[in-house]
Amino acid sequence: MLARIFRIKRAEACDESAAEKAGRLFAGGKNCAQAVLQATTGIDDPQLMAMAEAFGGGIGGSKCLCGAISGGVMALGLRGEGKKSAHLMAAFKERNRVTCCSALSREFKWKSREHLSNCRRITEETAGIVDGLLGD
Repeated sequence: MLARIFRIKRAEACDESAAEKAGRLFAGGKNCAQAVLQATTGIDDPQLMAMAEAFGGGIGGSKCLCGAISGGVMALGLRGEGKKSAHLMAAFKERNRVTCCSALSREFKWKSREHLSNCRRITEETAGIVDGLLGD
């Protein structure tokens, strides 16, 4: 049904894990939310990517909730597993202690190589968590 609404095209299948795909997508210019959403669902739809763009860098660039989490919640919802969002939050907090983009990035100059490397790590890690939740 979503395919008809959004004219969704699926990404080609390959041996790449969701975490690896998310890292590649992030390095290729997608933000954290877009990368997690696309990597864990295989959906490459311009409307969904436009929607997810607003969640990168924290909602609207506010540096609040990490965009990788937002992308993960969107992916879970699209797959009918939105009820697992609390598990995503718990697993993320267990690994990173906080969910706020500004706290996750505090020790880095914004958009520096170190900052982007940290965001890529978080994006990959989050995609891995979401992929696991979707596989449960």
